[in-house]
Amino acid sequence: MKHFVFAAALALAAAPALADGHFADGTITKIDPQWNKLTIDHGPLANLDMPAMRMVFEVSESVAIDDLAEGDRISFAADRVNGKLTVVEMAR
Repeated sequence: MKHFVFAAALALAAAPALADGHFADGTITKIDPQWNKLTIDHGPLANLDMPAMRMVFEVSESVAIDDLAEGDRISFAADRVNGKLTVVEMAR
């Protein structure tokens, strides 16, 4: 049992480091605050096996979009949330 608890703690400690590898750079081309969506011209998203392209993403409630503007360069992590491609983390 001790080994299981240690392995679980180790996996949780490593989780933030894994998230860093899921970040991609992009440029915001459209903001839709009514539907909480962003159109992003982005580089490859390795965790989603997606090449560089321009596409619309849902935005997680934990990500603020109020102070963004079209043309802003961002780094972001996206994942599938309830079947929809969603920005789950973002930095400028």
